[in-house]
Amino acid sequence: MKARVKLTILLGVVILGVLPEVAVSQGFENFLGRVNSLPDSLRPAVVDSFISATSAFPVVEQDTVVHFIYRGSASSVSVAGDANNWQPGALPMTNVSGTNFWYVNQIYPDDSRLEYKYVTNGTNWILDPLNPHQIVEGYGPNSDLMMPRYVPPPEVEYYPDIPHGTEVDTVLYSTQLSNSRRIAVYLPPSYSASQDSFPVAYFQDGSEAVSLEKVENIIDYLTAKDLIRPVIAVFVPYVNRTPEYAGSQVNLFMSFIVNGVVQYVDSAYRTIKSPNARAVLGASYGGNISLCLASTYPGIFGNVCAQSSYVDPAIATNFQNGSKLDLKIYMDLGTFDIPELIPMVRNFVSILGNRGYDYEYHQYNEGHSWGNWRAHLRNALTFFFPPTPTGMNELPSVPSRFLEARNFPNPFNPSTTITYSIPGPEIVKLKVYDVLGREVRTLVSARQMTGSHTARFDASHLAGGVYFYSIRAGNQSGSGKMILLK
Repeated sequence: MKARVKLTILLGVVILGVLPEVAVSQGFENFLGRVNSLPDSLRPAVVDSFISATSAFPVVEQDTVVHFIYRGSASSVSVAGDANNWQPGALPMTNVSGTNFWYVNQIYPDDSRLEYKYVTNGTNWILDPLNPHQIVEGYGPNSDLMMPRYVPPPEVEYYPDIPHGTEVDTVLYSTQLSNSRRIAVYLPPSYSASQDSFPVAYFQDGSEAVSLEKVENIIDYLTAKDLIRPVIAVFVPYVNRTPEYAGSQVNLFMSFIVNGVVQYVDSAYRTIKSPNARAVLGASYGGNISLCLASTYPGIFGNVCAQSSYVDPAIATNFQNGSKLDLKIYMDLGTFDIPELIPMVRNFVSILGNRGYDYEYHQYNEGHSWGNWRAHLRNALTFFFPPTPTGMNELPSVPSRFLEARNFPNPFNPSTTITYSIPGPEIVKLKVYDVLGREVRTLVSARQMTGSHTARFDASHLAGGVYFYSIRAGNQSGSGKMILLK
């Protein structure tokens, strides 16, 4: 009689003589327990199977549980990234005895986006070899972890089928700082085709704003989708970043911006020469100098954006105790931001609220990174430069606001209801887009009266995935993301 050979599928591998106790669907912890129960000679084969059968790394379970995995020879491996302030020894990984398999488990919010690297042998920083998703920052690429309910911003991509602006470079010499720098000026697609004048957005960290923040792509997209009015963007690079943005050269740098850059742009291009048509924007130390500029020269800049910003104590004191300024202020912060910045920003936002400033503030489950800032720059731009009726060259005198809208349920299948309120009779346009920015459906295009309204989005005939809605009512605008489960 022939002997029977038992074949058992364990996490995708066929192993001779091993009883079937765990299936892939039962999760990482069961896999780990099974591996640790085996003799060392069988462990590598099970690890091979797990790696082959797993479609994405890091492994995410139950929407919030993350299993970081590394496979390779090393004396030690750790995870450094946004979630632990990039401390190389803060999150050590565990080695499965008898293998070169390393792991560590963490819990993050289900809409987080976190950047990280592995540190092997204490000093060797590497990208995650198993994770193909990377994002380029100022110091090079990082591995990118996007949790299940994180929605990648479609506006940062380049779309060949929409109109694109042009960039003009010029070198300006600063008599204040005794140095020169190359200023890039972005002109919207409609600039050469009209005689209109345009609002202007001045970006600090100008080179990075173009290459890493993808500002030109964002403005192209938002303009093409009629989410903002056409705007000129000016990218001002630093020469000595810390002294210029938060140190001994702040006053000299501000004088160069106001008396050099702004005067040049206003003389060379068709700009709207009023504070509510100018914005100054920056992140980190760039946010600090933006706040300095707007609070020192409110007659020049009426809008200021400061993302993950350092806030000089003198700025906070001036906003707390000084005269209230005619400014619109946008700020956001990462939950996993630099620890010293978090109380600084929150305290400043409290001051804005107590003083009755016209401001918008958000906190996102991300870190201190260009990937975070570019994903949410659209909030500032739609806050400062909402679309205006054709032919109007001046911004409306009534302050624009972010239009609050919500949909429930979310996620949904197959339909969801979007709820919103408008303060007065307005022409309302409510549209749905897919993740590539293609218009899927117009839900509302009509004049509606003051009060609350609803619109039902039936996605019975659409594929599952992420969708966005965009709503505009007069000089108010808003947007949101929806997840269709199928």
